[in-house]
Amino acid sequence: MRHRSVADLMTPEAVAVRPGTAFKEIARLLDEYGITAVPVVDEDERPVGVVSEADLLRRRTSGNNGNGNGSTAEALMTSPAVVAEPDWSAVEAARVMERHRIKRLPVVDASGRLIGVLSRSDLIQLFLRRDRAIQEEILEDVVTQTLGLPPSALTVDVNDGTVTLSGTLERRSLVPIVVRLCETVDGVVEVDARLSYEQDDTQAVTA
Repeated sequence: MRHRSVADLMTPEAVAVRPGTAFKEIARLLDEYGITAVPVVDEDERPVGVVSEADLLRRRTSGNNGNGNGSTAEALMTSPAVVAEPDWSAVEAARVMERHRIKRLPVVDASGRLIGVLSRSDLIQLFLRRDRAIQEEILEDVVTQTLGLPPSALTVDVNDGTVTLSGTLERRSLVPIVVRLCETVDGVVEVDARLSYEQDDTQAVTA
């Protein structure tokens, strides 16, 4: 199964600023583009930090009104920048965002240069996949290619991202495997397994 990568989901034309960009210019860019943070890049277009709305507010509440030595991106930014790579899966990117409690990730190429930005809203697009597309991927990739079964072996119904599986499998041990495979399909919100089996191979064998 091919999962959507960061390269598939990111915004390729990233808004970025230089270390010397002024407080008010950063605020203007955030407002103009409707974004919550902006990467700070050096002369080689490599991210060295990120300035977020929270960084701007922190500066204002600390008594600085956007004037003076503390009013540039270099002084405001959170550094080093937490970045993503284009071949990461959406799940990897989401975990990094959650771990670092951030909403946007600069995306860099193999040389570390900025090539895009991935936001939480970009990741949400995964859950807006059409139900039909999810159903087709499960039947083709999970049922046919991975399990080696004909598409008619299982019934796959998808409604608003919730997958309902019905049918009969050869062995009971396959049930959780099928569920896990379906859960990894992009756009799946929940899996309701109503599967039966011909043989219970999960019972301990006694002498």
